[in-house]
Amino acid sequence: MSVPESVRKVARPVNTIVEDSGRDTKYRYAVRERGEIVYENGSNPRPKNGKVIGHIIDGVFVPIKEKTAEVPNMFSYGAAAFAYSFTNDIYMDLLSVYPIRDAVEIIAIAILKVIKPKIACNRYSTEYERTFVNVWYPGCAMSKNSITEFYKRIGMDSDKRRLFQEKRLSAVCKQHHIAIDGTLRQDNSSVNDLSSYSRKARVKGTRDISILYAFDTETGEPLCSEVYPGNNIDAITVASFIKDNSIQKGIIVADKGFPLKNIKEALDKNNELHYLLPLKRGAKLIKDNCALTWDKTIHFGDRVLLCCKKEVNDKKYLYSFRDVYRAGKEDMGYVENSIKKELFDLEKYQKQKDSFGTIVFISDLDLSEKEVYKIYSERWLLELMFAQYKGDEGLTTTNVQGDFSVIGEEFVNFIATILTSRMTKKADETGLLDTMSYGELMDDLSSAWRGVKGESVKPKDNDNYWIHTLPSVMEILVKLDIATCTKVKRNPGRPRKQKPVSDKPKRPRGRPRKKS
Repeated sequence: MSVPESVRKVARPVNTIVEDSGRDTKYRYAVRERGEIVYENGSNPRPKNGKVIGHIIDGVFVPIKEKTAEVPNMFSYGAAAFAYSFTNDIYMDLLSVYPIRDAVEIIAIAILKVIKPKIACNRYSTEYERTFVNVWYPGCAMSKNSITEFYKRIGMDSDKRRLFQEKRLSAVCKQHHIAIDGTLRQDNSSVNDLSSYSRKARVKGTRDISILYAFDTETGEPLCSEVYPGNNIDAITVASFIKDNSIQKGIIVADKGFPLKNIKEALDKNNELHYLLPLKRGAKLIKDNCALTWDKTIHFGDRVLLCCKKEVNDKKYLYSFRDVYRAGKEDMGYVENSIKKELFDLEKYQKQKDSFGTIVFISDLDLSEKEVYKIYSERWLLELMFAQYKGDEGLTTTNVQGDFSVIGEEFVNFIATILTSRMTKKADETGLLDTMSYGELMDDLSSAWRGVKGESVKPKDNDNYWIHTLPSVMEILVKLDIATCTKVKRNPGRPRKQKPVSDKPKRPRGRPRKKS
């Protein structure tokens, strides 16, 4: 079909021709390059047309442009970079145990859990595609079915999980204090054996799983974790927890009432493993050794404590403390409660009042009283970690059903908890948490977007790849060492001139008021 003359006369690049495709579209008239000359025996030379370089549209030559990008060229940077900055040693430990693809998937999911608390399985893909996580860990399968299947595979391989946790435990010094405690997580699944009614079921009305954690109070990080049925109590599961995770050194600090006999076998096998356990107030050891006879005082923080140290046979020591302030509160509460219930017994009160505000520890280490109280007070960090686990990470209920899927998800949660512990510690050291909450900090960081073509690790604060990032957020990035500060601080100018002190008398006040 011949091309109209009006179309052929439209200005276009030289050495081109116009073709008519015959279709009634905007792309009907294609402009092609003149290609090479073809020579054949017995025939005249003929030109060979090249590729299409544009079209004649509405009387104007329009060149072909590159296709619109199918992937974004910018992502949310700040929150992902904050979590990513603490992953190097964890990632290397995972690579030494897991295949590369699995190690990448574990780290990527853990970071998404940290930057988006309470994230559901069907939302991982969206968060993965909008953050720099997909730049640092490309090719991860983040669909709902892929995530649940991945949890199941991780949960089935207990050998790799324990090998990874043993690598973390092997780095613990024997002088470090290991606090062990558990928390409950809601799980009403009917298809796994871990979901059971716990001791708190009468209050909550739901079934739970029990998660036991070992925590290094020196570094402020969890060392290992294990999932148990919700109806198991910590005093029973700690012995198997120590054995299964090969905890061979450190000082075990457990909760009040934990029976020493439960870990006696592990203590006998490992000479570098020690214990510091609080006793129940009615324990026979306290009465037989007169452990509540105070002979010393120590200052701890803003409080003064009465204390006593007693040596027991078999290289055991009792350390007892009385907090006078707490004793007064317990005394008052006991009396008020007894009178309210009309059950006040003066004789019983006289027997119990000396034990108010007291705590007694048993240990196989010869320590000072202040060291003992400091070790146990640091156990409170474990409670703060559980608060982060359920608050900052939003891990209150399980998102999967089967036994292996629950175990696999809790392993990834363990990695996420390590990252959260490091992140909150860093934010606290920089003083950012003095003016904002951890959640507000993560929201501000998530608003910092960045182009993909720029430096993705510790970029400069003044480059051209930041996208609608507020100056206040940039200051946070610099404080957290996620971005490099390039601003040169000005030297202070000359000091202000001091006004000369005059010896002249002060100016008298105005004329006095007229007397009426």
